[in-house]
Amino acid sequence: MAARRDKDRLQAIRQVLKGFPTGPGVYFMKAAGDQVLYIGKAKNLRSRVSSYFQEGSDLATSRSPMIAEMAARIETVEYLETETEVDAMLHEARLIKDIRPPYNTDLVDDKTFPYLQITTGEDFPGVYITRKPRGKGVRLFGPFASAKDLRAVMVELQKIFRFRTCGLEIREDNEKRRFFRPCLLHSIRQCTAPCGARIGKPEYRRSITDLIRFLTSKRSTLLRRLNAEMVEAAGRLGYEKAAELRDRITLIERLDRRGIPAEHVQPEVFATDPAEALVQLRRILETDVAVRMIEGIDIANLAGQEAVGSLVKFIDGRPFKSGYRRFRIKTVEGIDDYAMIAEVVRRRYKYAMRGEELWPDLILIDGGLGHLHAAEAALRRMVRQESRSGDAEQVLGKVKLAAIAKRQEDIYLQGQNEPLKLPSHAPARKLLQYVRDEAHRFAQHYHHILRGKRLLGQ
Repeated sequence: MAARRDKDRLQAIRQVLKGFPTGPGVYFMKAAGDQVLYIGKAKNLRSRVSSYFQEGSDLATSRSPMIAEMAARIETVEYLETETEVDAMLHEARLIKDIRPPYNTDLVDDKTFPYLQITTGEDFPGVYITRKPRGKGVRLFGPFASAKDLRAVMVELQKIFRFRTCGLEIREDNEKRRFFRPCLLHSIRQCTAPCGARIGKPEYRRSITDLIRFLTSKRSTLLRRLNAEMVEAAGRLGYEKAAELRDRITLIERLDRRGIPAEHVQPEVFATDPAEALVQLRRILETDVAVRMIEGIDIANLAGQEAVGSLVKFIDGRPFKSGYRRFRIKTVEGIDDYAMIAEVVRRRYKYAMRGEELWPDLILIDGGLGHLHAAEAALRRMVRQESRSGDAEQVLGKVKLAAIAKRQEDIYLQGQNEPLKLPSHAPARKLLQYVRDEAHRFAQHYHHILRGKRLLGQ
């Protein structure tokens, strides 16, 4: 009987895989109860995923015993189609960090993809490869799929645009610059040496503008010229020069193996030291206990369709990915963010009511005063219904509620109708924004997956 059920399970999966696209994307191996076991990327989704379920294959030998164990638990497979292989790789990394499937052993740490950072806020902008970009005064490109490729192409770009890569503070009004001896890069014509006043600010910034334009364009003009030079070199038997040009062309083409900062968000990259923020937050909330656990809640939907809720957990001011949760909205029809917030609150905190999980020190809602009131009302109603002691105030005293609205970044606190306006540089405001933005990103990512599945008829 068990063998028959297993055969039927595999046959059903193979049937589903016939409808998979042959392009790049991310796939999700799922067990019963919609549990994600494994997330992978593929150049050809149908071919890659089908290789797990070929008749007569021995996964324990060809892959590993762990993969064979996972395959025996798979009930269904889903996918998220992407435009390119790079998109698939970046989405895979982000989803693994968020969902943390039990059979993914790579990409679960805090390692991030690198960026190319141009410090446009300086008199003489520098160009750097970094995994920890600045928050302001920079232009970012990436994240890039390969740090090795990025380092190699950086050398080629510097030969063309001759920008600086040093960490010196160079100001136009510093008259002593003209006495400074430039480094070796100036001698080999890979830097225009603004440090030694060998170039003026307007001319140098024109070069940086050309670099930015080059990075944001298709680079077709340069590539055509390099291809022509390569053909010419090969024609006169200059094979070494032709090979050098070929490698340069390959490196420049690899500039496209990158994501977009706003789309392929890496929240770990922009995290700051939260210690000061937590102290300030404790004073703002007027609580006697340290604020150690914060949970952020957000809702995502499009005209009421495929509505989802997200919950992110921060411990000591840093994301705790194992505590992240997603909720597909079940009880609300149409557009009603307040009712959706209430549903997420009920579904999440019923476990705390039963003593099966800890209450957070702060519940942060993405929204304004109305969203905060909806969350508070849902919590009070649930407490009155389920609290054995009947003392709702005692139970509610364990947790604080707040909301932070976008645009004006107003902070609404429980029991207050007027918003709290903190300076943009206030550590507590930055931390609350981080929690809010992470909840929003987490909800939107899941919403896009569900919406994509609906449009594809899955």
